[in-house]
Amino acid sequence: MRLFRMTTTIAARIGLCVMALGLGACATTTSSGVVGANRQQLLLVSSQEMNQMAAQSYNELKVESQQNGTLNRNAGLLQRVRTVASRLEPQTAVFRQDALSWDWEVNVLQSDELNAFCMPGGKIMFYSGLIQTLNLSDDEIAIVMGHEIAHALREHSREQMSQALVAQGVIGIGASLFGLGQGSTQLAATGYQALIATSFSRGDEAEADRIGLELAARAGYDPRAGVTLWQKMINASGGSAPPQILSSHPASANRIQEIQSLLPSVMPLYEAARR
Repeated sequence: MRLFRMTTTIAARIGLCVMALGLGACATTTSSGVVGANRQQLLLVSSQEMNQMAAQSYNELKVESQQNGTLNRNAGLLQRVRTVASRLEPQTAVFRQDALSWDWEVNVLQSDELNAFCMPGGKIMFYSGLIQTLNLSDDEIAIVMGHEIAHALREHSREQMSQALVAQGVIGIGASLFGLGQGSTQLAATGYQALIATSFSRGDEAEADRIGLELAARAGYDPRAGVTLWQKMINASGGSAPPQILSSHPASANRIQEIQSLLPSVMPLYEAARR
């Protein structure tokens, strides 16, 4: 009983620290759309700072890739990806009007890696291996790209950086308040990164799946491609993915179930766009 009271007291004090650090910093970056995406977010870092960092990192990657001869080597692949992007970008206004004025940029990196990303501010990079190895259709490319754009719309990088700042502050305050030694402090930090931080990331991934599905449907791409995409991902992984509880991404089978549950909401958008 004494241990329970002590643990409760510690949790309460840490909770107060989080509230103090996050006071006045909660907002939502997007409207909800039909899939619902307007939860409150902890945002301690400015969008401008994130966009500047993203633009710098993206430019550095482009320069390095140009020097290595791996940037936009396949003109046909680049055209496919940019065509999909040109249809998705206008749909971002459903979630946030200011995204229409972002300095969007889309490039393809020659690499066997199954990867793609959209940095804050609309900097998109597709890896050729993702498209070629999985033999993605344009509908499936749109699902991937919509998902990555959704991360930028929801400013997940900004949110996770803010969460990390709070975590660092709370761990530091906790160490001071409760006289934790260096070993205990490091253990707490490791625990946060391994469990809490990855949980945030799983939530972000699921949220991006929902928003991306709606973006693709509104752009006239078949949202049912989300199912075939993740079936291909499962086959490519050969069942080697880590357990969902320790992964920064939801299990592929769970993603398929979630997409199937959203189809009744987004299929009318797709059908309207195809008329």
